[in-house]
This record gives sequence, structure tokens and C-alpha cells, in this order.
Amino acid sequence: MPDAYELSPEEERWCADVRALAAGRLRPLAEAGTPGEANRPLVAELGEQGLLERVFPVDGPAVRAFDLCLLRESLARVSTEAETALALQGLGACPVAQAGTKEQQARWLPEVRAGRAVAAFALSEPDAGSDAAALALTAAEAPDGWRLTGTKTWISNAPAADFYTVFARTTEGAGSRGVTAFLVPADRPGLTGEPLAMLSPHPIGTLRFEGVPVGPDDVLGETDRGFAVAMSTLNLFRPSVGAFAVGMAQAALDASLTWAQEREAFGGRLRDLQSVGHTLAEMATRLEASRLLVYAAACAYDRGAPDVAKRSAMAKLFATETAQWVVDAAVQLHGARALQQGHPLEHLYREVRAPRIYEGATEVQRGIIARELYR
Repeated sequence: MPDAYELSPEEERWCADVRALAAGRLRPLAEAGTPGEANRPLVAELGEQGLLERVFPVDGPAVRAFDLCLLRESLARVSTEAETALALQGLGACPVAQAGTKEQQARWLPEVRAGRAVAAFALSEPDAGSDAAALALTAAEAPDGWRLTGTKTWISNAPAADFYTVFARTTEGAGSRGVTAFLVPADRPGLTGEPLAMLSPHPIGTLRFEGVPVGPDDVLGETDRGFAVAMSTLNLFRPSVGAFAVGMAQAALDASLTWAQEREAFGGRLRDLQSVGHTLAEMATRLEASRLLVYAAACAYDRGAPDVAKRSAMAKLFATETAQWVVDAAVQLHGARALQQGHPLEHLYREVRAPRIYEGATEVQRGIIARELYR
């Protein structure tokens, strides 16, 4: 990967192939799904087409952050639902791939790769969203392990997932040092949940744990070291959240360029108005800056750079904030038609808001950057 973050011809072709696949096979399945519910046919097709295996290779090292970013950006330009389905599989199963035992990996990763098992990452709680270290879901000691009691909320793929990566407090008063990660199959007694109706209808819900049994074989990594498992996953996925935002922003810019060339207004085409041209130029410039930050953060992660946390936070912060602005500008250029239900920009306008909050809100990213600067 060159320092200038220029894609090679092979990478360009691969991204084009992913976009074509998304348009031909994934988008129809996404559109046929029920809003707010896990789309298992779509997840299965992601497995059938080998995209989930790109995230969790059968042999060799784990996915490169750069490849994950290219994949998410390419999917997002065509189908945000397909992108989200892949990202949620990655987020939910990444802790298993990174910290799981051979037995845990053998049980679940083949099912995830094939799109037969739906995964979920259960970190957030009603009073521990941005402040993830304030987890209150307790893991009380029992003769055969622990009993989980409490609530998780805003959990993607809940309550329809087949297994959950759950972060629970095993040592009171220890902050982030007293959290353990558990792999919890959905059929464990005492585990229930219900879906939440959100602005953008993704499969998101609440989970309730009423003495859910877990044992030593369910621990991911080490006891009381689960926060490191969570942060390792988020450091990998935060640049790719930026890539998701870049893909949406590119789709909005593409639509705006087409519209500006086709739309007749004020005695000419929109593209002939200086104000429109300047807006498009600003959209393109901010988008390119976002893309470069995302690629730089992904490359830093792949080479094990010491400033990965800062770069990942910068990429997510700038790309998600930029995507919000670009999509809003695109809606303004299109006028009222872009506000109609079913218009691609109406869809993007709802989709683009959430990434500024999940996996660490904008304010959290600024806090991370400031902390790393002081180091």
C-alpha cells in the first residue's frame, strides 16, 4: 500500500466487483427484508458470496483493517443494509476471532462465515453508553461460574442473534479493569429481549439477563480483562465506521452530480450556477479528506502503529461528521423531492445520523484524541 493511499488497479477492480455484487444480488434481498428485523437471507448471501470469509479468513491472519474499510465503503455506496449486515456480523464475532479459544472459534466462526449464525456485540447499557467503563450488568460468582444479571440496550441484531459477545462486571469498583467478556449463546435460560423502533430501521434491541448461567468455557480472553477485548474490536472497526460514512457520502455526491447536470432551473442547468458548483466542490473536498483519514487509520492499524487509538478516533470523528454534512447538502440541492419516502437521499438522511453516536459518539472520539495528544 503506497504512502499516498492510492488504490492499486487490482483494488479498484475488486471494489467495483463488490459494488456490482451489491447492486445485483444484495440490494434486492435487502429491499425484500422486514425493516427492523435481522435479514437472514441477506446474511446468508453475504456468506455465500464469500464476503464474510473476507472478514474472517479460514486460514492465515485476520482481516486487514484496510480491506475491511474498502469492503464497507463499497457496500455502503450501493446498499447500506448490506453494509450494516456485514458490519454487525464482524463486530459481534470479532472478539471470538481475536480472543476466543480454539473450541469457541471452531464452534462459531464457520457458522458466521457461512452466514448461518447471526452475531451481536453487547456492550451498551441504559446508563453506560458512551461511558462504557460504567457497566452495571453483573456477573455474580456461582459454583459453576457466574450468573449474569442486568440489561443491555441498543444492541444490534438483538434479540434475533444466535450468540452474543457480552461484557459484564466481574469485580465491583474496578472500573474498566473489572469487566469480563463472555460468549453467550442465545438459548441460555434467563436471556430475553425485545426489538427497539429506531430512526433508521435496523435490527436493534434490548437484552435482559435474569441469572443467565455462564462458565469458564464462555470467557473470551481473561477474567477482568474484557474491556481490552472490547477496545481491540472497536479500534479495528472505528476506521471502518468512517469507511461506511465515506461510502454514504460518495453515494450522495454521485446523486448530486447527476442531478446538477440534469436539472433545468433558472434558465439553465443547476451545474451552471456558481453556488451549486461551490457546494459540490466543498462536498468532494471534505469527502476526499475523510477518505484519506480513514485509509491512513486503517494502514496504521495494519502495521501496528502506536497511535492507532488516535488515528481511529480521528477517522471516525471526521468521516461521520462530514458524511452528515454532505448528505444534508445533497438533500438541499435536490429540494423537496429528496424528502419523499423512498427517495435514495431520504434513506441516506436517516442512515447517516447514527454513526455519529454508535461505537463511541463524536464527543467520545474528541476525548480520545485529546487524551492521546497529552501522552
